[in-house]
Amino acid sequence: MRTLLLLGLSAFCLCAFVAADEHREGQGDKSLPEEDGVLQLKKGNFKRALRKYQQLLVHFYAPLSAESHRVSVAFKGAAAELQGSEVKLAVVDVTKEKELAKDLKATGPPIIRLYLGGDKKNPVPCPVPLSTASILTWLKRRAGSAADLITDRSLSEASEELTVVGFFKELDHEYVQVFYSAAMDLPDVSFAVTQNNEVISKYGLTHDVVLLLKKSKLIQAYKMMPQTSKEELIVFITVYQMDPVTEYTGKTANQILSSPVLHHAILFVNETAADFKEIYSAFSGAAGAFRLKILFVWVNVDESRNGRMMEYFRVRDFEAPIIRLVNLTDHVTYHLPSDSLDVETVKTFCQSYLEGKAKPKLQSEPIPDGWDTKPVKELVGMTLEKVAFNPDKTVFVMFYLPYSQDSKALLPLWEELAEALKEREDVVVACIDASANDINMSMQGRYPSLGLFPALYAERMVVYKGKRKVKDLVKFLDKEMEKAKKDRVKEDEDRKKYIEAAKAEEAKNANKTKDEL
Repeated sequence: MRTLLLLGLSAFCLCAFVAADEHREGQGDKSLPEEDGVLQLKKGNFKRALRKYQQLLVHFYAPLSAESHRVSVAFKGAAAELQGSEVKLAVVDVTKEKELAKDLKATGPPIIRLYLGGDKKNPVPCPVPLSTASILTWLKRRAGSAADLITDRSLSEASEELTVVGFFKELDHEYVQVFYSAAMDLPDVSFAVTQNNEVISKYGLTHDVVLLLKKSKLIQAYKMMPQTSKEELIVFITVYQMDPVTEYTGKTANQILSSPVLHHAILFVNETAADFKEIYSAFSGAAGAFRLKILFVWVNVDESRNGRMMEYFRVRDFEAPIIRLVNLTDHVTYHLPSDSLDVETVKTFCQSYLEGKAKPKLQSEPIPDGWDTKPVKELVGMTLEKVAFNPDKTVFVMFYLPYSQDSKALLPLWEELAEALKEREDVVVACIDASANDINMSMQGRYPSLGLFPALYAERMVVYKGKRKVKDLVKFLDKEMEKAKKDRVKEDEDRKKYIEAAKAEEAKNANKTKDEL
């Protein structure tokens, strides 16, 4: 009797649970709120969503991220297209749901995962989409097979967009599976498969080859080999999908930063400069020799929106044209040590970098032995501000580039100036290699540049723009020192008042404490 009662109670509870679930379906499940057809998930309802939907595509996002915003827009469009399908889209705000994001190991940049059959531990990673179409294509390719890519259309009717076409003799060959796996990871790229012998003969090729075509023009061919992996094929496609040299803009930034090629050569140049075409031509001419090894990018220093890029690499507009090489794995940067930017110079620099012979650009060189014993003091990043902003010395510094002809021509004059001022103990003549040390000061012009630091407590630098002769340099120095003497009197008075006020406040606080005791 007791067993029957228990069975009856269990059946009643089960029916009640199902009825409640059906009621929620009819009324709209308030525990799983939606916006524009996209579930808004939190720690409290994530498991419920997993149980309810066989295929749950989740975007883990940060609201202030530009990339997350773009993906969110694509998600809303895809949600509208997928209404009534087996796939449900959802988002998790990782800035609010930190514990959930940590538990799911989704704390990095925009992450998109497809959860299948309620399995929380083994989601399928989804490439970051560029559009709604990217999401739909990825889901379609994931659910389909290589046979879905077969096309009989003539390549003369190929799209204006890049199309990746695989020519395979046998569709059940492992090459085709590698090709299709690459297609799933690149949903923003058009893929097709053909066995049309006429098409193959048109390009004078054999079977088992992958072609990149644009407007029916052959961009590049890749011969599939037994050892070819999906990753190798993806690198080939993503590199040749881009132009040999890509301009850094808001539209191309994601493509550049997500490239599988981690070595980037970056040309900072002013697009309006008279020699722009000549410099760009040389940079582009060198790029072809390093495809698949180095990504070539150019940045317009005259574009205000590139300010953050220039700030990151510590490049100022007046330094352009300048080339930097960077490894995105360790973010170490390298500086092209040359005034001339011809094809061979750029090629030599890139080759020396790949061979590990190029010297990295550091925030500061090591302090050289005996740096302060010579007439011209040798400064580095670590000593520049300490020496230059000494309130008891007037310091005249030459910022130079060792490979620059203009700098080389100025060095003897600087030695001559140091000799002329050697008896003046309150004056320091110094120099610093601006290509090997970070200079966090506004030089207001190209190198070599001359900056005078007056003997003041205020950190001030006056850029010299006069004639480069010892007589004129000394005259400028004396004039600035006279100005600094007057400013120093005012500084000393202000400092004296400040110290007296501080002492008075300290005495007042001491008396107050004494009275309280």
